[in-house]
Amino acid sequence: MRSDDLESMSALADPVRRRLYRFVAGRGRDVGRNEAAEAAGIQRTLAAFHLDKLVEAGLLEAGFRRLGDRTGPGSGRPAKVYRRAAGELSVSLPPRDYGTLAFVLAEVVDLLGDDEQVEAAARRVGRRSAAEDPGAGLKEALEARGYEPYDEGSRIRLRNCPFHTLAESHPRLVCSVNLAMCEGLLEARGERDVAAALDPRPGECCVAFTRTGPSKNNED
Repeated sequence: MRSDDLESMSALADPVRRRLYRFVAGRGRDVGRNEAAEAAGIQRTLAAFHLDKLVEAGLLEAGFRRLGDRTGPGSGRPAKVYRRAAGELSVSLPPRDYGTLAFVLAEVVDLLGDDEQVEAAARRVGRRSAAEDPGAGLKEALEARGYEPYDEGSRIRLRNCPFHTLAESHPRLVCSVNLAMCEGLLEARGERDVAAALDPRPGECCVAFTRTGPSKNNED
C-alpha cells in the first residue's frame, strides 16, 4: 500500500464527499457543480469546495467545457466539470500485494495455454459467487462485485472492470475469464432471459448483458 493512496482515501471520510464522489463516478461523464450539488442536496459553493478537495486527493479530475446545447457567442463561459480520475487506488492494512501474484499466475496460464480449463474454473467461481447474495437482483449482484452496471436500452453494460490493471497486460486471458465468470453467475442464478457476451467499449468492462425476456427478479 502506498501512503499517498491512504491519504487519498481519507478524503472520503467526509460523508458529503462520499456522496459527491459516488455521484460523479456513477455518471460515467462530465458532471457540473450545479448537478452535483443538487444530487448531494447541498449548496453549489459547498459542492465546489468538496469537489475540488476530491480533485486534490486524486479521486476526481477536473476540466472546463460548456454545458448545454448553446455554442458560439452568447453561450457563456465554459463551466468547471468533474469526472472520476483514471488512476487506481488500493488500500490494505497491513500491506498486501495480490496484484503481483495475479500477474505471475496470468503469465503461467498464458504459457500453459489451456484455455478450456481456465474458463471452466472461472465458470465454477461465477457459480459459487451467486450463492453469496441469492436474494439480490442481477444488477445488485454485479454492483457488489465492482462492475458498476447501468442500463442501455435492453442491455446491461458495465462501467467498471474489476480486473482493469491485469486486463491491460493480459487482455485475451482476462476478458475470457471475466466472460466465463459472468456466464457462471447467470447460470447459477437461473437467469435464462439474460445472456452475457464480449462487447468491449473504451473505458468500460469488456462484458455486456442482453435481456432477451422479462428478468427473473423483476428488477427493472
